[in-house]
Amino acid sequence: MSDPAHRIGRGYCYDDLKVGMRFRTHRRTIAEADVAAFVNLTWLTEELFTVDDDSQRAIKGRAVPGALVYSFAEGLLLPSMQDTGLAFLGATLEVKGPTVVGDTLHVEVEVTEARVTSKGDRGLVRFANRVVNQRGETVLAYDPLRMLKRK
Repeated sequence: MSDPAHRIGRGYCYDDLKVGMRFRTHRRTIAEADVAAFVNLTWLTEELFTVDDDSQRAIKGRAVPGALVYSFAEGLLLPSMQDTGLAFLGATLEVKGPTVVGDTLHVEVEVTEARVTSKGDRGLVRFANRVVNQRGETVLAYDPLRMLKRK
C-alpha cells in the first residue's frame, strides 16, 4: 500500500465545525455496577447512592450521581474529539433532572461558538451539550469550551 490509509475514528478538527452544526452520540445504559464502581472510586458515599431503600425518597430507584452522568457524557463524546482535542478549558453545568440505574443516555450537541486562536494552528469551540435519557428528558446540560487542532 503506497498511499497512506485514511485513519478512521479521528474526531472533528476545528475546521470541520461551524456554528449551528449539530450531532448526537451513541447511547449507553447505566448499570448498577457502574454506580457501585464510581461511588467506590470517588467516595461519594451519600446514602442516596449507596442505600437501596428508596421508600422515603422523592427519587424512586437507584439514583446516579450527576458527576457520573457527566463522566458518561464525556466518554460518549470522546469519538468526536479523538486525536484532535487539545484542551478542555471550562464549562458551566446544570443537572436538570434525576438519572437512575437502568436509564439509557445519549448526548445531543450543538456548536455555539468557534474562533481561531492567536497562534492560528488551533481553534476554540464552545458546545451546548444536552444529556438526554430514553424518555427524551434532558437530565444534564453543559457548555464546554474546548481547544481543537486545525487541519
